[in-house]
Formats: sequence, C-alpha cells, structure tokens
Amino acid sequence: MKVAPAKTNTMTTTCPACGLLCDDVVVDNNHQQIKVLANGCAKGITFFEQPLSDATPQINGKPASLQQVITHTAKLLKTSQQPLFAGLSTDVAGFRSLYHLSQKTNSRLQHINAPSMARNMKVLQSTGWQTTTLTEVKNRADVIMCLGDISKHNPRFFERFVNIDGMFVEAKHRKVIVIGEANSKSFIKSNGLYGAQTLTCRADDLPSITIALRALVAGKRLKMTEIAGVTLSDLQAVADTLKAAKYAVLAWVAKDLDFPHAELTIQNITETVAILNQSASNHFGRAAGLPLGGSDGDTSANNTNTWLSGLALNDKPIEHDCMLWVNSLSPEVLLPLKDKPLIVFGNSNCQLEGVPDVFIPIATPGLDCGGTLFRVDSSVVLPLKKCRENSLPTLSEVISEIEKLL
Repeated sequence: MKVAPAKTNTMTTTCPACGLLCDDVVVDNNHQQIKVLANGCAKGITFFEQPLSDATPQINGKPASLQQVITHTAKLLKTSQQPLFAGLSTDVAGFRSLYHLSQKTNSRLQHINAPSMARNMKVLQSTGWQTTTLTEVKNRADVIMCLGDISKHNPRFFERFVNIDGMFVEAKHRKVIVIGEANSKSFIKSNGLYGAQTLTCRADDLPSITIALRALVAGKRLKMTEIAGVTLSDLQAVADTLKAAKYAVLAWVAKDLDFPHAELTIQNITETVAILNQSASNHFGRAAGLPLGGSDGDTSANNTNTWLSGLALNDKPIEHDCMLWVNSLSPEVLLPLKDKPLIVFGNSNCQLEGVPDVFIPIATPGLDCGGTLFRVDSSVVLPLKKCRENSLPTLSEVISEIEKLL
C-alpha cells in the first residue's frame, strides 16, 4: 500500500464507485477540491475528483428555494395515483427514507440496474446457490475462474483479493482462468508458478461455454471438438483444474450477461459449483460462486428492500403517472425521458437534457456526506465519510420534509 504524506486535510476513506467499497483510498481536500493521493482506480478518481457544483433547486427549470421545491414535490405526489420511485442510486439511509415515503404514497420501487439484478435474483429464488465472500477469496481460493471482464466493473479486484497472500494460500500459488471478452489478464500479477489462462469468446457465447463446462465437470463426454471457438481440450483442462482445486471460485458480473435468458447462464455457473461440491469428498476441496459488479448502490438497495419488505425489487416495466428519480451517486447516469411529471433528486453535477418538473441537487454519500453501503458480497456494511464541506441537503433530509406535508 502506498503511504501518503501526513497532512491535516488528508484522510483515508471508503470509495463507493463500485461494489468492492475499497476502504483504503487516501484523499486530500484542498479548498473543497478532492484529490486522490493513493490506492485509487480510474472509477474512484472520477468519483472523488468530480467538482463541487453550484447547482440550485429548480421548478420547471427556474430557480426556487429548497422549501418551494419540497412543497411542489409533495403536491405532485399527493395528486399522483401511481407514483414510481426509480433510479434509487443512494446509500442505505437514503433508500430507507425512500422506502418509508413509498409506503405513504403507495409508490412502486425500481432500481436503475433492475435488469441485471434480476438475472441473479431469478437463480437465487429458483434453485439457490453457494457463494462466498471477498475475504474468503483472498484467504482460501487457489483457483479463480472469471467469466467476463471483472476488471471493467471492479478494477481493484485482482489487486486486493487475488494478487495478495491470504491466510491459507500464497498469491503465487493461485491459478486464474479468464473466459470471455476480457482485458483482466493485464491486472493479474500473481500467477508465478502456474500462469494465467485465458479462453477468449464473445459474451453471447458464454451460454454454450458454461453449459459445456458444466457437463465436463459432471464427467460427461462431448462429441464436438470446439465450442464457440474454444477447443474442447482447453475446456476440459479448465474442468480438470476446477475439480482438482482445494477452493475453486467462479466469478461473474450479471451486467455483462446482457442477452435473452441470461439467468440460465448464471444457473450453469452455480450448478457447476454444486457439482464440484458434490464430488469434493474425492479430493477434500470445495467450490463457491462470486457474483461481482455492484454499482449505483444496487446491492444496498436490494438488501435493504428485502430486509424491510421481505421482497426483491421490481424488474418489470411499471405503469405510473409520476416518477421520482433518485441518483445521488453518479452524475453520468442518464435520466429517463420525460413523458410524465418528473421529480429529480440528483447528484449536483448531473446533466439535465430536458426540464423536469422538480430538480433538487442532493449530497453524494461518500463525498458530500457520510453514509453506509453493503459491499457487493453482502457480507459487510461499510461506512462512507464526508470528504468536503457544502450546503447540499441529504436525501433523507429532503424526504423527511416532504413527509411532513403529506
């Protein structure tokens, strides 16, 4: 770990730019401009170094006071028969406040990442799965198979959990296998004894690859000589490596599996894990899945919603006559097209292509205010720190004032 020079305006904080929630990022505050000094990735630097905006509350594109926009928002929600709370990119406290407001206004909830979240949820609900945590990966995994480009979504995954010695395995003894359209190999530094193996295929070839691998792990014989450009002998070698592992981990990012019935591909992965564990008694090994990704607070939103309601978030199109759009974490996520009344609670730097009925710039957790988020493996909740001073209200504060008017 790089050590930053000691300064009174320097702090070590947690980065919410992806689901890993790296808690070793060193930042410096110089007149409310944040600079990443150590342990930042491209995503983290973009998040922390976004400028402090002078955006103000608006009603129909015209500046208004915070109380005026809160009053107007309450009026729109009162007159709506089918409100929809969408986006939901916030931290745990922000989502909890949205959930309670939705109960008062009979609103539905839908996260911006609903389609990719549903791919994992359908498998979990229909057949269950055996998954592990990031800490277990670091401490025990000797074989890690990545389906897709993990580093695109979680840039420091290899640095923090693979290219590092664990309690029960040294980094040089890990075997890493990458299958798909991946650039992850450039991030893999610790395959000294065995080397990294890459099987290149398109994302939409993964259904064929994963079902063939599942069959080979189960001991089935296949008649073809290659699948989607990958030779059967290479795929058999992967199957043999997984079966011989002491602790095999199969990792994927649901957002990359953007094709029809992608949940069946995830099920192929999780069923391969189950087969490996059924035969583990032959070599005293075990296997686990690792769903990665995690962005826009999606893991926190889904976990908090399940905790409060017992249900998963909606992933189907929802009829509505008014939308409240929340995105406090990222200025880059585009807003929906405005064909109905639109209320936007957004990152102060978000770009408004149209004119919403209401716009309230709100504090970004981990930058403008503190907060908490679930890590992508759902095993821990990590605190976010306030890195700079400003007058932006938090989402919870705004919703609390709206509730008083309902």
